[in-house]
Amino acid sequence: MPRSTGDRLPADLRSFLDGTDLRGGEGRTFLLVTSGPDWPHVAMLSVGEVLATTDREIRIALWPGTAATANLTASGKGVLMAVVDDAVYYVRFECRRGADLELSQGKRAFIIASVADVLEDRVTYAKMTSALAFRLVDREAVIPRWEETIAALRRG
Repeated sequence: MPRSTGDRLPADLRSFLDGTDLRGGEGRTFLLVTSGPDWPHVAMLSVGEVLATTDREIRIALWPGTAATANLTASGKGVLMAVVDDAVYYVRFECRRGADLELSQGKRAFIIASVADVLEDRVTYAKMTSALAFRLVDREAVIPRWEETIAALRRG
C-alpha cells in the first residue's frame, strides 16, 4: 500500500529526474496521468521530457496539441509515476503552463509542476524488476533532441 513521503521528491527520485544522464536513461518511461472531461488520460514520457529542478519542482515538455497538455492546462493537476530501484513513486502535483519552448524540432508546451504529495509504493516481500521501458530506434537522432529539451527546461 502506498504511503505518503510528503511534498518533496525523495533523493533517489530527484536524482532519477535530474536530466544529467540522458544516454544512460534511454528506455526509462514515466507515466503522466491527467484528468480529462470524460476519461482519465495516460501519457508516456521519457527522460528527455521531464526535469526535476528542485525537490519541489518538476518541469515537463509536452507536445502542445495533446490531451495531456489540454488536461493539465485545464485542471492544473496531474500525477507522474516513476519506478526507481525497488520503489514505485506517484508524484501528485499542481501545475501551470509557461510560455511554449521554442525548439529546433518544434514547439513544446512548458509545464511547471509543484509537488503536492509523493506516494511511495514499496513492499518487503517483492522487488520491482522492471517498469515500462523502450529502446530508441535512432539514438543519435533522439538524444540531441532530448539534450536540447532538457536545456530549455532548465532555462525555463
